[in-house]
Amino acid sequence: MSQSSPAAAPATGPVTRSRWIHGRTALLLAFAFSVMADPVSSVAYAIEAALRALHGDLALLLPTMALVVGVVALVVASYHQLVARFPDGGGSAAAAGSAFGEAFAFLPMGALIVDFVLTISISVSAGASAVISYAPSLAPMRLPLALILVVAVAGLMWFGHLGRAVFAALTIGFLVVAIGVLVLTAGAHPEAQAVVVPPHSPPLAVMLAFPVAMALATGVEAPSSAIAQLAQLDADERRRFGRWALWLTLGIVGVLTLALTATAVRLGVGLPPAESTQISEIARRGGSEGLFTAFQATTALLLLSAASSSFQAGPGLLKALARRRLADGGTVGVLPSPLGRANRHHVPVVGVGVFLVLAAAVVTAAGARDQELVLFYAVSVFVSFLVGLVAMATFARREGRRGWLVLNIAAAVVVAFTLVVNMTRPAAIGSLGATILVAGGLYVAWVRAGRPRGIAHAVAAAEAVVGEELDGAVLDDDEPDGASRAADAAGGAVTDPGRSTPGR
Repeated sequence: MSQSSPAAAPATGPVTRSRWIHGRTALLLAFAFSVMADPVSSVAYAIEAALRALHGDLALLLPTMALVVGVVALVVASYHQLVARFPDGGGSAAAAGSAFGEAFAFLPMGALIVDFVLTISISVSAGASAVISYAPSLAPMRLPLALILVVAVAGLMWFGHLGRAVFAALTIGFLVVAIGVLVLTAGAHPEAQAVVVPPHSPPLAVMLAFPVAMALATGVEAPSSAIAQLAQLDADERRRFGRWALWLTLGIVGVLTLALTATAVRLGVGLPPAESTQISEIARRGGSEGLFTAFQATTALLLLSAASSSFQAGPGLLKALARRRLADGGTVGVLPSPLGRANRHHVPVVGVGVFLVLAAAVVTAAGARDQELVLFYAVSVFVSFLVGLVAMATFARREGRRGWLVLNIAAAVVVAFTLVVNMTRPAAIGSLGATILVAGGLYVAWVRAGRPRGIAHAVAAAEAVVGEELDGAVLDDDEPDGASRAADAAGGAVTDPGRSTPGR
């Protein structure tokens, strides 16, 4: 190690430390606001979904959304432990593989793949709804508009991944405009609403409605997986970043959701007209055409960024699982090799094409109606939640941590209840069936490949590669080993039976 002269140390030391702190702060903010694009964008349709499940009863909307936020908080508390145990990323797949054996990692992986398709589908459909709410004359073009949006987002993937800073900027832009809407609507006068007679007692109505609005929880798992992108940080820093991102997401999404819900209830903004959305009607009540325009624009852009993030993560996971040759002539991976081929911008174009076709099919089947798609939504990702929570409860039991055991069991029970209630809707059965089908297909491919070890690390490996390829990411040049750590994670994600499982 070289030594500095005594005179130089006081001058450079504080500057170096200040640069380190500022770099870490910028990285944390960029990471946190980029991974929360999905749950923040869910506000665009989750509140309305709850109101529809309540048959338009505004009086029960706030208790329902408060319960939703409470459940999300319970899941976040459990994932707080998961991030600590798996600072290299991987989320529920890594937890399931570690707790029960690698074969069980396919269930959360299958759930995530289905969730990525649904996120793309509902995001572009809700984006089309935001555009139509601003320009109702485009209503007859709803389906073509949504298909144009999904093709446009997929097309942008050809040129490389958008940077964390771009996703963060879109999220922050939406939040700033949403705050403006809340401020302006604070002085608006309520409108009379027709009295709604719910078909169930209030407690039962809330219990049956909140599972649909749990679409708000999608994206909660993102920090636990995406911390693998932060290969330039050590394990302790990734733990801190992941935990901060989890709780910051809960705080922002929870406050925004409850504030918009309370505003809707106070102003009497019930079920919207056919070619509008509830949050659009809230923004319209602010009385400012300019702010309404900005709100619709930032809403649409945020939704498209959520779709873009799934266009990164989904094909990235398929790429991590694809077969590829090693320098020694052997092969690794379980899926067809074309899924691993990338263009000069490091984009797995075949995987992007697969998700484009699947998302376009789902959008077409639903007529690009986001409120139809939301009935499919809070199912597959909740399968992933449930597996992860049961795995964390298993760890807590083995280690004698009774407090965490109780918390994890409570979270698992609530998530299981959400799944059971949602399964009373035919749409949700299709989502669960797709999850089981994809998970089963991955398992069969794994068995045929000779049950290679390390499969549970595929999600982490996919995120690590995304972290290396992101354009405009905030990196610290003083951490030279970041690239090698990401490359090691990607290269060892799925090894042949004779290779060792990557360590944690």
